[in-house]
Amino acid sequence: MVAMGNRGMALGVLLLVALPLASAACAHHTESPGARAPATGVETPLGGPSTQAGGSPDDGAGAGGAPGGRSEVQVGYATWYGGKLAGHKMSNGERFDPSKMTAAHRTLPFGTWVEVKRVDTGQTVRVRITDRGPWGHEDRIIDLARAAASKIDLVKAGLCKVEVRVVSGPD
Repeated sequence: MVAMGNRGMALGVLLLVALPLASAACAHHTESPGARAPATGVETPLGGPSTQAGGSPDDGAGAGGAPGGRSEVQVGYATWYGGKLAGHKMSNGERFDPSKMTAAHRTLPFGTWVEVKRVDTGQTVRVRITDRGPWGHEDRIIDLARAAASKIDLVKAGLCKVEVRVVSGPD
């Protein structure tokens, strides 16, 4: 009987120590390392290299446009996505419609408007961030919905170098 009591006590002590450790291991971490930027460039609120000095990841552009009239620019590659994902839920909860002027970006808040400028032609399109991505290629910075991609002749090319700048809205 005494041996059974010792086992029970040992089990109780083990649970008292193990449960807090296990629950701490399952807790969500609130800090995020942020998007990885290439080795060159200045980190900006867009989460990538900037063509201008300055900018702080704390400036947070949000849906209202560039903070304080600033114009940080992220440079990288754009791709597009379309029909196969039509109707699927995006990261912001909306259903994807390839005919809308929307895009996926890794770090910008949902609802943020950006201007995407094709570097080689100067063509621009304004899109609203509604999804997360692109993934798998660090140099790809934005995925455009098919309609937005067609505005800058990206559909046939599939990939092009762009500049992405936060703006105040669709106009």
